[in-house]
Amino acid sequence: MKKRMDLTQILRPAAVKTVHTVTSKKRLFQELGEIVFSAYGLEAGDVCEALQERESLGPTGVGQGIALPHARLQGVEEVLGVFVRLEKPLDFESVDRQPVDLVFALLAPEDAGVDHLKALALVSRTMRNADLCTKLRANNEPSTLHTMLTEAPKVQAA
Repeated sequence: MKKRMDLTQILRPAAVKTVHTVTSKKRLFQELGEIVFSAYGLEAGDVCEALQERESLGPTGVGQGIALPHARLQGVEEVLGVFVRLEKPLDFESVDRQPVDLVFALLAPEDAGVDHLKALALVSRTMRNADLCTKLRANNEPSTLHTMLTEAPKVQAA
């Protein structure tokens, strides 16, 4: 019944941002919380707390300058995404020890089950595209970043 998940379903244009200075993961999660609040209306503090809680289980830096923080959160109806490009890379205890400058966070309902995993896999596949990451790093305009992200999977699907 459900059609294939794609990033246009997860990521609103208002949830894409370039952040100039973030000095810690905690500050990044606060920033993500604020973006989620303005884009989706969820409580910023709850988002920040959920992301920090998940991060305490193990770093979500996946290497190549990319982090995929994610959490399940009460009050979330469907999987939501937030993308942030950091002007100043941040140490994220990533597997390859490289600082992170591209952050794609996901929030899922507490009972999301397979949808959460599908979304994580989709985002992970998208962010593994080296050409896309190069383009994302070369751009500051949130609307352009959103377009690049939401159109990339369609190109890759071939």
